[in-house]
Amino acid sequence: MTKAATDKKPPTEEDGRITDADIERCRQQIGIAKYSPGLPYNLEASIDAFRHFAFSCGDDNPLWHDEAYASTTRWGTQIAPPMFFVSTGISLAPKPDADTKALFRGLFKNVGKYYSGAAWTWWAPLQPGGRIYKEHTTADVIVRDSSSFSGRRTVTEVYRHLYVSQTGIPLAQRDEEFVNAERGGSKTVSKHSDVKRQRYTPEDIAKIDAVYAAEELRGSQTRYWEDVEVGDCITPVAKGPLTMVETIAYHMGQGLSGYGIGPLRYNWKQRQRMPAFFNTDKYGVFDVMQRVHWDHERAQDLGLPTSYDYGQMRANWLAHLVTNWMGDDGWLWKLDLQTRKFNFMGDTTICSGTVSGKREEDGRYLVDLELHSVNQRGEDTCPGHATVLLPTRAEPVLLPKPPEAQAKRAAEMARAVAGA
Repeated sequence: MTKAATDKKPPTEEDGRITDADIERCRQQIGIAKYSPGLPYNLEASIDAFRHFAFSCGDDNPLWHDEAYASTTRWGTQIAPPMFFVSTGISLAPKPDADTKALFRGLFKNVGKYYSGAAWTWWAPLQPGGRIYKEHTTADVIVRDSSSFSGRRTVTEVYRHLYVSQTGIPLAQRDEEFVNAERGGSKTVSKHSDVKRQRYTPEDIAKIDAVYAAEELRGSQTRYWEDVEVGDCITPVAKGPLTMVETIAYHMGQGLSGYGIGPLRYNWKQRQRMPAFFNTDKYGVFDVMQRVHWDHERAQDLGLPTSYDYGQMRANWLAHLVTNWMGDDGWLWKLDLQTRKFNFMGDTTICSGTVSGKREEDGRYLVDLELHSVNQRGEDTCPGHATVLLPTRAEPVLLPKPPEAQAKRAAEMARAVAGA
C-alpha cells in the first residue's frame, strides 16, 4: 500500500455537513464533462443485455426478450427497453488535469445522497450492435437551506447524460436529480418513526396477485391515436412486495454502481480512490455508503425504519407501465418523475395512470399521461408524466427530431470516436 493510501483517514459522521465552499465548487462544475475511469456495465448494445435489463425490472415484454417476435414488429429486431441507457454509455471526457481533479474531489464529504427524480427524452430506438457514447455534465445546482427532505440544508445536483450512437445519432437524454442531505438531519427527523415493515395477510397477497394477473400488455395490438380519449385509464402494474430479490435483480441487469465499487480487490482499490464513500460497520469492516439499499442496520443508523429501493427502480416501473399501454407501434418520447418518499423493504407499489391530454404537433400525434406509484399506505411515492407518440390509422409514428444543440454535440462526439 502506498503512503498516500495509508495517510487517508476514514470519514466520520461529523464530516456530513454541506459547506458554502462545497456549493460554490459544485456550481463551478456546471457544463464540464465528467471523466469516468471505468467502462459502463454494458459496453455493447446486445440482445442479451436488453433482456437482462428488462428482467431486472420485472418487464416481460417480448419486444425486449424475443428475437422472433421482435422481427415481426415495425422495428424489425429487438430494441432496448427505454431505461437501458443507465447501464451503458462510454465516456469521451478527457482524463482530468490537477485543477479539474481538485474541482471534483471530495465534494459533500460523507453527506447522504438520494435520487429524487429525472426527466427523460428519447429520439431513436437502440438496436443490437455497436457501442453507445455518453457525455455527463452537471446542468444545475439547487440549494435549499431548510428542506422537508432531511430537515436541514440540501443541495440538488441535476446531472445531464446525452447518449449518442457511434455514428452520431442522438438517442436519448436523461436529466437526473440527486439530493445531497446533511447526515445529521436524517437522524433528527421523526417522520419515519411510525413506519413499520408491512405485514400481509393471505387476502392482502391475493389482491396484489389479482393486479399481476390483470396486467395488460398491448404488444402487437396497435393502439391508435384516434381511439384514445382524455380520462382513459391505464391498466395498473403491480411491483412488490419489495424484497431483497428485487434489489439483487436490479444489479444483475443494471450493474452494481456508477461509483466503481465491486467485490474484494475492486472494492479495496475504490476505497483508496474514494474513501469518503466508505465507512465501518459495527464489526469494524469497511463497507460502501450505498449499502443503505440492502443493509437494515445502516438504514436504521440514518433514522430510517429499514433499507429501501433505488429511485431508478421506480423509473423503470413507470416506463414498464407506459410501454405496456402504448404497444409496439407507439413511441415513448418523454417521461419525468419525482421520488417523493422512500420505498421500504416490504412495500408494494401499484403503478397506474390516466390520459390527461391528446394533440397533434408538427405532424406527430401525441398523448399526455399522468402517472402514479401508490404504496399500501396510500402514498404516491413517485408521481410522473409521460408523452407518447401513437400511430393513426393513416400514418405510422414519426419519431421526434432531436434539438439542434444535441444533434450538433452528437456529431462532434462521433467525430471524436472516429478519430480515436
